[in-house]
Amino acid sequence: MIIGLTGSIGMGKSTIAAMFRDEGIPVHDSDAAVHSLYRGAAVPAIARHFPTAIVDGVVDRARLGPEVLGKPERMKLLESIIHPLVGQARHDFITDNVTAGRSIMVVDIPLLFEIGGEMDVDIIMVSSAPDDIQEQRVLARPGMTREKFLSIRARQVPNAEKCRRAHCVIDTSLGLEPARLQVRSFLRVIAACR
Repeated sequence: MIIGLTGSIGMGKSTIAAMFRDEGIPVHDSDAAVHSLYRGAAVPAIARHFPTAIVDGVVDRARLGPEVLGKPERMKLLESIIHPLVGQARHDFITDNVTAGRSIMVVDIPLLFEIGGEMDVDIIMVSSAPDDIQEQRVLARPGMTREKFLSIRARQVPNAEKCRRAHCVIDTSLGLEPARLQVRSFLRVIAACR
């Protein structure tokens, strides 16, 4: 069973992914895959199209950001390089875990709906919180500005739509322990249905 975990920026998706790991469930982290690709396989293609974003042989995210944020065509170009590579890494993760005999795994995909990834998972889980909490969390991040936050959020399917399309919504606004209880409850339901 492949659980597709998603959630808009600042909604606690990474925290929920960590909770699944704590429960012994393997998790593929798309953001971590991108970070790895920025140090390896994606560098040559990105260097061809975004040469100023390469520093010491790796992609410098701080330099890449201004090249693509608010520039839809440039963002599409970057996504055309990255998305297939991340998709291959996710496929390899799933294959490896199936081969290892694992019956449940999580694929953490921030842009699950945006890339049509809902067709590749069995269950869709969304981490969610009210808009004001989302904004507070995101603006507390180093180097984040309101303009950058709004630009990122504008590219994402609205939270209400994600929640509507999900099989399960984890409310992260109540704190860590209530979220952990929701994850454990979800896993008990899945185990009972198998």
